Amino acid sequence: MRELITRSISGIVYVSLVVLSALFSRDVFIVLFCVFAFICLLELMPMIRLKQWFIYPILPIAYYFIVWKSVSMEFIYVLLGATLLVNIYLIRDLVLVDRIALFNTKKHIIALLYLIGSSLFLALIPDVVEQLDLVTPKYQPELLIGIFAIIWTNDSFAYLFGKNFGKHKLMKRISPKKTIEGFLGGLVMAIAAGAGLYYYLLYIGIINYTVWDWMIIAFVVAFFGTIGDLIQSKIKRQAEVKDSGSIMPGHGGIFDRMDSIIFAAPFAYATFIIINHVS
Repeated sequence: MRELITRSISGIVYVSLVVLSALFSRDVFIVLFCVFAFICLLELMPMIRLKQWFIYPILPIAYYFIVWKSVSMEFIYVLLGATLLVNIYLIRDLVLVDRIALFNTKKHIIALLYLIGSSLFLALIPDVVEQLDLVTPKYQPELLIGIFAIIWTNDSFAYLFGKNFGKHKLMKRISPKKTIEGFLGGLVMAIAAGAGLYYYLLYIGIINYTVWDWMIIAFVVAFFGTIGDLIQSKIKRQAEVKDSGSIMPGHGGIFDRMDSIIFAAPFAYATFIIINHVS
């Protein structure tokens, strides 16, 4: 009971920081997420046994020039392509091989693209919608909060469905507690949450995407979020650690809490871009 209370309190603090910073201002949101990403990097580097210290200043520099100052879309597309390529490679390693090859041979790629690159696209999501008219602001924190809401819905219902109905293991050797029933239940409820987000945004006067667009975005976020959690679990198994850190009581490290959404972020960003061009 005490552990549950501790976990709930730290979770509420984390959620409050995310939502309030995003709603307060773009600058505060960028600074907070840069801090979160830096803590994730601090937790990841020892796990992959990478001691190239020059990587640490790259993260705040990237946030300053790519997120806060904004760079050309051509550069964003190149970075997005490279980040997606590395993440797809990690998915291949998750499914087909016993060990993540980059863990042994190209550790700096894991740090630079899997973590820093992916986290940048999470921070770029509120700016992904171009200004539609003179009233609509370019910075739209509702998009980011919506993505987090989808991830939280997926995680919560995956746990509930898995606990009550789970009989078939999803990937037993990597994450023994995850089940196929939990995965499917979380995915369905995340898609429903996507539809709910559309109607909520419609109610408050924000109409950038259709209900089908939000359901597609929800599917992408929930599906790749689950994969991101499995990849982080596999990295921890190779590193022989239980948690990435201990900064969040009851949860472990910040990276333990953000692994799903960081990995899903570039896939979500790419989905937003595709929808923007199609519609």
